[in-house]
Amino acid sequence: MKRINCRRCEYYFVTWEAQRPHGCKAYGFKSLQIPSLVVFQSSGSDCTMFKEKSTPQNPSSK
Repeated sequence: MKRINCRRCEYYFVTWEAQRPHGCKAYGFKSLQIPSLVVFQSSGSDCTMFKEKSTPQNPSSK
């Protein structure tokens, strides 16, 4: 099983809450654990909402 890296997902965000530092905009929750682990533990399936972040183009490279 390949683990999903939430930090590379566009729905992942970091919160200011010490008890729930990881958030997922797609599923609408914050947790102590990385969201993909919470999704797997609660559903038994890998996250289906993962969407790779797009890398911004560097305007000075044109």
